[in-house]
Amino acid sequence: MKRRAFLAMLGLSVATTTLSACAGTGTTAKKSEGEGGKVTELNWWSNHPGSSKDVEKELISRFEKENPEIKINLIDAGKDYGEVAQKFNAALTGSDLPDVVVIADVTWYNFAINGQLANVDELAKEAGVDLSSYIKPLYEDYAYDGGHYGMPFARSTPLFYYNKDAWKKAGLPDRGPKDWEEMEDWAEKLKKSDSTMKPFAWANGEGYLSWYFQSVTWSMGGAFSDGWDFKFTDDKTVKAVEWLKEFTAKEKGLSYMTKDLAMDFSSGSVASIVESTGSLGGVTENAKFEVGTAFLPNPTGEGACPTGGAGLGIPAGIPKERQLAAVKFIDFITNTKNTGYWSRNVGYMPVRSDATEDAEQKKFMEENPNFATAIEQLPDTRPQDNARIFLPNGDQEIGGALETIVTSRADVKKTLEDLQKKLEGVYNNQVKPVVKG
Repeated sequence: MKRRAFLAMLGLSVATTTLSACAGTGTTAKKSEGEGGKVTELNWWSNHPGSSKDVEKELISRFEKENPEIKINLIDAGKDYGEVAQKFNAALTGSDLPDVVVIADVTWYNFAINGQLANVDELAKEAGVDLSSYIKPLYEDYAYDGGHYGMPFARSTPLFYYNKDAWKKAGLPDRGPKDWEEMEDWAEKLKKSDSTMKPFAWANGEGYLSWYFQSVTWSMGGAFSDGWDFKFTDDKTVKAVEWLKEFTAKEKGLSYMTKDLAMDFSSGSVASIVESTGSLGGVTENAKFEVGTAFLPNPTGEGACPTGGAGLGIPAGIPKERQLAAVKFIDFITNTKNTGYWSRNVGYMPVRSDATEDAEQKKFMEENPNFATAIEQLPDTRPQDNARIFLPNGDQEIGGALETIVTSRADVKKTLEDLQKKLEGVYNNQVKPVVKG
């Protein structure tokens, strides 16, 4: 079943998900006196993706300079996307709603299908905002029931990061591996050339391991699911996870699991990682070596790179006046000039199709080819598997199972059978009953 059709049929019945389906009652428009009359104040809830708080403040300053009638309050809403979602969910039971909220790839749809996010297509039309220059695949990620319920902001894909100095020392070509089997061979060479530096590191279950490993599974012919046909026990998926278990065996010393990929890589503790484009700015700034980036290993020639990251949503329960001001604000901070500024300073992809033609952005990408990698990899992206992004807690369940296999050396087939059984139960009990036809 196609993604949009599935979402359209879910309706309000997905109140059984871990996020409550309570509808917020909205907020009263906040206004204060300023030069020229009333000033509308909007609250933006953010986790500051990619340690971007200072960059967000600069975007706000630019907006307020051009729109003195609107003031933006930047609110710390959590350390990650999950905490922002929890705080927003809790706010829906009361009246203290934000006006703009960060929404992740695995959280936005639940709020949308429960009527808690506004249709930005309708708001943009009323506010005179042109949304046509958003990169289409990124904008379509928020499609539901004939509208869109988020606007691209901190959008990312995973990249392969490598330490060029370590690569050179090990005699490796200046590129990423063609496939994961080649990476295993390279890891042996990296280990021999420098026994103090681990060749590769994985995120842990809470650190989006399921997002990163989804690509590994695809590259080996497996998948988490095909529509709602779960594939955890498929021979190719099992083989991919068996490879992960072998590659992370402590006695081999080739790879390990960490809670902070970017820190470990930047400090020189590990020679290579798969990490979000959103970490590129911080990694580049903190690393004392030359950083290289490459496409994810993709030997099949088919899409093996998932999109991810977060957008910005507007609550349905706030007054229309505030919604219109909010869509105007989001449009401004993601326009061609500002999405380029955001990308150059944080690492996330520009979200406007014409951003790469901007003279300043074009010059930057020529001088900093690592930042161009994500844009060039876009043709290799594909939609994420339903099991991860549409099932309640699918991301955490999958990541947790993979982490158990790595850290506890659990039996792969048995663990994946248990995972599939659990997620099929979630689907059958919470999702399938509300799907028609």
